[in-house]
Amino acid sequence: MSVATEAPVRAKLGHLASYSSGSLGMGVWVTVPGLLLLYFMTHTLGVSPLIAGLTLLLPKVIDAVVHPFLGSLSDRQARRIGHRRRMLWWGVGLAVAMTAMFSVPSALEGWTAALWIGAWYIVGNLLFACFQVPYLTTPSDLKIGYHERTRVFMFRMVFLTVGLLGAGVAAPALVKSGERGDYAQMALLLSAVMIVTGVIGILGVRRLTEHAGFREPDAHDHSFWSDLKIAWLDRDFRALVLSYLFTGTVTHLFLAAVPFYTQYVFGNTGLTSLFMGAFLAPAIFASPLWLKVSKRIGKQRGLLLSQLIFIGGSLVLIAGGMLGVAITAVVVVVLGISFAGLQLFAFSMVPDAVAAAERRGSSRAGAYTGVWTATEATGTAIGPYVYSAVLAIGGFVSTTAGQEVVQADSAHTALVIGFTLVPAVLMAVAMVFQSRCRLDSAADR
Repeated sequence: MSVATEAPVRAKLGHLASYSSGSLGMGVWVTVPGLLLLYFMTHTLGVSPLIAGLTLLLPKVIDAVVHPFLGSLSDRQARRIGHRRRMLWWGVGLAVAMTAMFSVPSALEGWTAALWIGAWYIVGNLLFACFQVPYLTTPSDLKIGYHERTRVFMFRMVFLTVGLLGAGVAAPALVKSGERGDYAQMALLLSAVMIVTGVIGILGVRRLTEHAGFREPDAHDHSFWSDLKIAWLDRDFRALVLSYLFTGTVTHLFLAAVPFYTQYVFGNTGLTSLFMGAFLAPAIFASPLWLKVSKRIGKQRGLLLSQLIFIGGSLVLIAGGMLGVAITAVVVVVLGISFAGLQLFAFSMVPDAVAAAERRGSSRAGAYTGVWTATEATGTAIGPYVYSAVLAIGGFVSTTAGQEVVQADSAHTALVIGFTLVPAVLMAVAMVFQSRCRLDSAADR
């Protein structure tokens, strides 16, 4: 099958922009809980690092089952009604969970506050999955080829980066005082953005599928366990998934650790917005550059290169306190360029795996995407948990709003190692798994 046969239609820019707008609001959910929840609990609500980490981790255990289940359900809906948009509308309710999660009643502190956050985090994750699974399945549904799939994800990545950047810069600035009320107002404001962009994104999904064609899943119903087994037994897809599990763990560890790094290494929490901007802004221009890299050397090599760059940058940050703010910011920019490649190549290889499976006689795009988003959700939880565990080992002491505690030297050492050496090691493991993936060599270009 040639690309010309598989992809006679090129997606229109307007349709891509509308579809990608859905990533703006989803970027808020991806960024804000990962960036602020751990810090919010340990510095405003008096939650110990270990309990705070568990609060972020345990709700994601549910996601490991829910996402693949929703992927299979999405496939069944697509076979029955010819599209996946019904489930997308459920995800718009995520804004309610986002607001409630940061609006912790004043009577709750410590473990009771963590319980409140954990309950709403579960609700939010379920609603996010309802949007994310069918949304990310769209490129696999379209009748397009290898490079066009990368182009679709490149647009989605640019819009996602804008969402990540806006939330990553605005959210810390809006809660700079550390008061509960500021966290609630921040969540309410960003939730409004999530609703508007989510609706625009759903309309974009409809326009894309109407223009480029919709590739329906297999005509026969499959059980959830059958879908999960098929996806997991796909050797190349399994290697990609395991690699991204460690990659996602690293990137979300980075988000959770930035506020700690800026406060305790540089003594200035205002640098959180600066470093988040330095990390996320480069992806806006780097994504098109990585697209060109993909066309020259392929997605597999591009992804390995991105992972290698991130390892190098993480190790340099060990000396962040001695390098100073300016040089540290430059290193963070390099990490941001790497981050753009990590996201673009990994996500655009998922529909490649679906296309390869279809050539072998099986089309279960929703099932594959469900496994993928479950992996992504797990990484978002493991990252902050790993960092919180490192803090706990170092003896980090949590506080409530208005309190100040002098942290022990071991805590300072732990928060630096958790931000630098630990991510480098985890990313090296991701490279090992990625090196086993052979999707590029099997792809029809």
